[in-house]
Amino acid sequence: MSKKALIAMSGGVDSSVAAYLMMKRGYDCTGVTLKLFDNDESAAEKTCCSLDDTEDARSVCLKLGIPHYVYNFKDIFDEKVIGRFIDAYETGATPNPCIDCNRFIKFGKLFQRAEELGFDCVVTGHYASVEYSENENRYLLKKAPDITKDQSYVLYSLTQRQLAKTVFPLGEMTKEQVRALAEEMGFINARKHDSQDICFVPDGDYARFIEEYTGKIYPEGDFVDESGNVLGKHRGIIRYTVGQRKGLGLALPQPMYVKEKNLEENKVILCPNSELFSRELLANYLNLIAFDKIEQPLRVSARVRYNQKEQPATVYQLDDSTIRVVFDEPQRAISKGQAVVLYDGDYVLGGGTIL
Repeated sequence: MSKKALIAMSGGVDSSVAAYLMMKRGYDCTGVTLKLFDNDESAAEKTCCSLDDTEDARSVCLKLGIPHYVYNFKDIFDEKVIGRFIDAYETGATPNPCIDCNRFIKFGKLFQRAEELGFDCVVTGHYASVEYSENENRYLLKKAPDITKDQSYVLYSLTQRQLAKTVFPLGEMTKEQVRALAEEMGFINARKHDSQDICFVPDGDYARFIEEYTGKIYPEGDFVDESGNVLGKHRGIIRYTVGQRKGLGLALPQPMYVKEKNLEENKVILCPNSELFSRELLANYLNLIAFDKIEQPLRVSARVRYNQKEQPATVYQLDDSTIRVVFDEPQRAISKGQAVVLYDGDYVLGGGTIL
């Protein structure tokens, strides 16, 4: 009897080819598209989760001869992704909704649904791969060889239980190989653009989205330097992130960047670029993949944002959920709310949320 695979199909080329490859491996496949948010269709080509995306996924499933369903996960998405996104900005952090979507939706709610329905694995079109180490008796998460497409950073929260039942068929492929295979199969989305923006903020104006979604007005306040000198007025504290220079609306003698936000006094503190660098961070909500605990100071390479090149560092585990990371060289604009992800060569050791 064939093993059953539930394929998370966004309507893009990656998940479509993932479905095809699982069929080639002999799996009994079912495609599912997640209804997460009611998108503005006029901006939909830059994001996922639109009506056209659902139809593209259905078209591919029809061509492959496999069932296709739509699961409505809007309520949990609203709570666990949008709610956390808004809360982060309101508390001075910089959120990463793609990590939350993977943690709570694709490998949370969808994973739970797959188990309830008797599927053997959940499959996505992420560029990464899962390996089993007999020596360690653990499942490991590995980077994609195509470093320009590697998505291991947003997958660091996967647990051993989830990794044991997760398949990433594209892990060893390049994007062009995936598109070529999709064209060979005649998929409607073979040359479809990749989604680039946050699905629920298709125009990129996250501050406007937050104000409309919450019905709140975030009042103006002062831009100040590190000595407390007033430099001008900001347009609401949610509009600014650490390291930002553009969009401040100030004419100053030298370039100034957002260093931090004082929520109590509704102030945005600015500094020269040289003051944005720091060597250390604390992170919580720790998830370790390669081992259960960091017993001794551990040499790693680490990333504090998705597109950053890995940087050499030493990590110390302070308690069950908290780590301290000390970089060899100061890092620019380490941001509360983003993820720090730890690597050993091609393998993800784990990660956490920057405090």
